[in-house]
Amino acid sequence: MSLPARPLVEARDLVVRFPVRRGFLRRVAGHVHAVDGVSLDVLPGETVGLVGETGCGKSTLGRCLVRLLRPDSGSLRFHGEDLLALEGRALRERRRHFQIVFQDPYASLNPRMTVESIVTEPLVIHGVGDRRTRREAAAGLLRQVGMDPSALSQYPRAFSGGQRQRIAIARALALDPKFIVLDEPVSALDVSVQAQIVNLLQDLQEQRGLAYLFIAHGLQVVAHLSARVAVMYLGRIVEEGPSEALF
Repeated sequence: MSLPARPLVEARDLVVRFPVRRGFLRRVAGHVHAVDGVSLDVLPGETVGLVGETGCGKSTLGRCLVRLLRPDSGSLRFHGEDLLALEGRALRERRRHFQIVFQDPYASLNPRMTVESIVTEPLVIHGVGDRRTRREAAAGLLRQVGMDPSALSQYPRAFSGGQRQRIAIARALALDPKFIVLDEPVSALDVSVQAQIVNLLQDLQEQRGLAYLFIAHGLQVVAHLSARVAVMYLGRIVEEGPSEALF
C-alpha cells in the first residue's frame, strides 16, 4: 500500500489583516481580516482551484503562499521547510521554487523592458548563466509557451493580451519552479484566448510536473483544470473537495 504524497505547500491557520484608517490623522480604527484562519495543502503536480466572490481574499492568500505578503499569524511550509522563518538571502534562494502569474498582463510587464530582459530577469537576479546562455534560455522558454524567439528584442506594447500573458508565464518558468500561483491568469482575456492559455498551462504542467494554485471566477475553467477546489467567502475557506464532487 503506497503512502499518500506529502504536500508541497502546507498552509495552516493563515491570518492577514489590513488596517482601516479614518479621520484627518489617518489613525487605525480597526482591521479587515482579508484571510481569516485559512488552511490549505497543495500536492506535488496537483492543481487546486480557488474560487469566491470579489474581495473574499483569494489573491491575498495566493500572495501569502509565495511570500509576497507576510501573514500576521499561522504557519507556511514549502517542501517541509518553514517559509515564515526565512528572510533576506535565504528567502530569495527559495523563491526559485515558487512563482506567481498575475491577472493583468498589461500591468505585470514593465513597458520599458524588452521581452528578453523581462524573461531573463529572474536568471540575472539569481546569477544563473551568462548573457549568451540566458538569451538561449529565454528563446527556449518563448518556444515552450508558443511564441517565436524573434519577440525577444521587442517591447510589451507590441503584443496582444494573450501574448503578454504567455511572456509572463515564460518569466515564471525561467527558474524551473515546482509551484506557481495563477492569479486569475485568463480573466482579462478573450474567451478564445482563454482556452489557448488554459491548454498551455495543462501542457506545461504535464511536461514539468508543476503544481498550481489556480485562482479564478470562471467556474467552468476551474472545473476543467483543477483536481480539487476550495471555495472562499469573507476570508475563510467554507468548502473544499474533489472538483467533480464539488461541482
